[in-house]
Amino acid sequence: MLPLESVPNVSEGRDRHVVDELAEAFGRSARLLDVHTDADHNRSVFTLVGEDERLVDSLVAGVGRARELIDLRRHVGVHPRVGAADVVPLVPLRPPDMPRARAAALAVAERIGGELGLPVFLYGEVGEGRRPAFFRRGGPAELQRRIDAGELRPDVGPRRLDAAAGAVLVGARGPLIAFNVDLRTGDVEVARAVAAAVRATGGGFPGVRALGLQLPGSGRVQVSMNVEDWEAAALAAIVARVEELAAAHGVEVAGSELVGLMPAGAAAAAAGALLRIDGFDATHLLELRLLDPPGENP
Repeated sequence: MLPLESVPNVSEGRDRHVVDELAEAFGRSARLLDVHTDADHNRSVFTLVGEDERLVDSLVAGVGRARELIDLRRHVGVHPRVGAADVVPLVPLRPPDMPRARAAALAVAERIGGELGLPVFLYGEVGEGRRPAFFRRGGPAELQRRIDAGELRPDVGPRRLDAAAGAVLVGARGPLIAFNVDLRTGDVEVARAVAAAVRATGGGFPGVRALGLQLPGSGRVQVSMNVEDWEAAALAAIVARVEELAAAHGVEVAGSELVGLMPAGAAAAAAGALLRIDGFDATHLLELRLLDPPGENP
């Protein structure tokens, strides 16, 4: 049985000591594969895999440590957020395991609400298809107003956000690629215009969600994206389109950034597109073929 994956996003990307403490907590019962930090976003993304119950234990431990170490009242960063441990998705490594991911997400939510006393909102496969952006708009203050007005209620835990730790968004979803493209300009309106054109809701690529953000640390702006279906929206095509749209504004692409890890198939597809190799996919990657049992494809 394959492990489940989780990619908790935490609202701290500047204090190395705090990030290290969180990594230790998240990796206590699960295998920590990657930690990605960003000072402008003031956010860290941890990639974990583990057997279902052990992964649940690790996530609760990590969220608990974030509650102790992070105070949103002092937090400054460009990424939208409503919690110290902002988003906790459970991800199956293959589609048939989605029921396991849903069960693990519900277990995580119950323990965060019960043991840690934090309000939890469910999204994705356990939250009627809602996405984190649905809860994040306007930040913690707006989320509390919506609760007080009766527009929303936490799925688990108290009705009042924790003053320092906020709320936690827990979900189950399929794999996605978090991918950013930086533009060589300080004009955030250019990034917003490009983001609007490439995201699915603007008639761009299917399954792509995008924001235009300012990066104070570099003086640049960023098109920050989640690619939810890399087979329907190839990374090489997305970057080419971003470059084309930016050029129309007289702006160059400064570089791109992968947040966390990506499926090998997406990397193979991107390599095949750049090298113009017809039919190139993960079955042509030597290391993956060596890891596969005979007669099976990656």
